[in-house]
Amino acid sequence: MPRRLFPTLLAAVLSLPLAARAALPFHFGFFASGPLDGITDVPGVLVGNLTKVEGSDIRTGATAVLPNADPWNEKVAAAFLAFNGNGEMTGTHWIEESGYLEEPIVLTDTLDVGRADDGVVSWQVEKHPNIGRSDDVPLPVVAECDDQLLNDIQARAVSEQDVVRLLDGAHSGQFERGSVGAGTGMRAFDFKGGIGSASRVLPASLGGYTVGVLVNDNTSSTREQLTILGVPVGRRLQDVDRTMFPARTSMRGRAASGSIIVVIATNAPLESRQLRAVALRAALGMGRTGLTSDIGSGDLFVAFSTTRVYRHTGHFNLSAPSGEPIADSEVIDELYRATAEATEGAIYDALFEATTVTGQRGVTVHAMPRERVLQMLRQAGAIP
Repeated sequence: MPRRLFPTLLAAVLSLPLAARAALPFHFGFFASGPLDGITDVPGVLVGNLTKVEGSDIRTGATAVLPNADPWNEKVAAAFLAFNGNGEMTGTHWIEESGYLEEPIVLTDTLDVGRADDGVVSWQVEKHPNIGRSDDVPLPVVAECDDQLLNDIQARAVSEQDVVRLLDGAHSGQFERGSVGAGTGMRAFDFKGGIGSASRVLPASLGGYTVGVLVNDNTSSTREQLTILGVPVGRRLQDVDRTMFPARTSMRGRAASGSIIVVIATNAPLESRQLRAVALRAALGMGRTGLTSDIGSGDLFVAFSTTRVYRHTGHFNLSAPSGEPIADSEVIDELYRATAEATEGAIYDALFEATTVTGQRGVTVHAMPRERVLQMLRQAGAIP
């Protein structure tokens, strides 16, 4: 019997809205977080997770971020940045050329990029039957991380219809994080990684704008690098179980270097040039956690503004964008700071929310010991 027909533990699970909660068990930084401490604190943003756990060797999934319910007709100002380009995010040439985003953003594993692309096209055509006939054609934005350590990536378990269901089920409000969706098979700092998110809100005197960040953290950096709020917790966790490899199993090539995908949303009316500058600041948040972006890393960032909107009026015809771009340098500076802070928080969130996972060939990646790390931070005075 083919492996795909084996009974499944959990297949094509779509996350449902959860009760509001702060994902991280502590707050840090100069700014307040939004009520959800996640990217969906930015009004209009939708998120969905589809998790696939089948038998002993499928540990993968997909995660979607939408700037609004209909990005084809409500295109938003956007920018792309390859901080280190050993990875793939499709559709970015058009983002750079046009300065806007007209697609949902889908995250998945490396070998399912094509299937996710098909799913986005099918979803868009279902909503807009004139696509490819009397209307333009979509260029899906799909970003990958390599989950071959825990997942039989050759199986390409994420289907076109999975992605259609994922996009149909994307929602506002709270969403699952950690070992879910595209983060199911990911690891970071030799602990279980995955989906993390955080938000920061500027004070009313500076516009009250929100910046939200979602990451898929698969950085595979060494444990010794991990720093949380300035505390070198990774160096103090050398006794904690590391990834358990069966005999003759190891990590090589891109899989050893890992990747991180960073999605940045804001309701500040920024144009593409400004959003690229905002995206650059995500790297500062990464650096605070100990990340250095290895040569084999695919560290890819995309940023968008939900209030700088180009309305689709016909074949290559758009309305003038709404929302006059911010000119106040003080506000821009604070958006930079908020982006770095939210990216740092999203990476911590992925580590705190992830759970231990055993995948193909019996490989086990352990979750970071949450309570022990919190105790370290308290003892160092980093949190109350």
